[in-house]
Amino acid sequence: MIVTKKKPIEEILKALGPASKIFIIGCGDCASTCKTGGEKEILEIKSALEANGKTVTGWAIPDSPCIASQAKLHFAKNKKMVDDSEAFLALSCGLGAQSVLENDRNKRPVYIGCDTIFGAVLDAAGNGLFERCAMCGECVLNSTAGICPVTRCAKGLLNGPCGGSNKGKCEVDKNKDCAWILIYNRLKDLNKLDGLKSVKPAKDYSKVARPREAIIS
Repeated sequence: MIVTKKKPIEEILKALGPASKIFIIGCGDCASTCKTGGEKEILEIKSALEANGKTVTGWAIPDSPCIASQAKLHFAKNKKMVDDSEAFLALSCGLGAQSVLENDRNKRPVYIGCDTIFGAVLDAAGNGLFERCAMCGECVLNSTAGICPVTRCAKGLLNGPCGGSNKGKCEVDKNKDCAWILIYNRLKDLNKLDGLKSVKPAKDYSKVARPREAIIS
């Protein structure tokens, strides 16, 4: 789940500049869950744009605009409205916006209506989004009982807690559990505490050299 938050309308209008005919692209997956790119949010931004002299030629909500086939499908379904537009406004993460850019044959400007915050898991109640993975390119979950210290430890420590951990809480934020206490307790439950004796080397940050790519064959 990619977490996003709405940009202020003033920032969006400044980015759009003189462009007057806008087609809005939402997201039926992550942004809809975050309440930043679903139908309700699109209609809200549509009203705001029109109140500021813009014309919204139409809108669409691909299941996942970051998938090329989804973007192209909705361009085709809404061809006349898309052709009438001067620019796109993407209510999605940055991935969705860049997918719209790369899959529009006419290469219209694409503007973003959301800030992309982090990757997260959604809790069982469907109310909370919690960052759990930094997408660091070198996963350590097999040795940390499925709990990521790179993300959940404020200092990203790989070999146990810092000296500031107190009563199971983090030194940086006392409202958060110490990731390494969570890891220890989970390993204890699994009878795998011996794994803590292995010292992990520093992360190989060449594995997160950007931009990254993966070819699916």
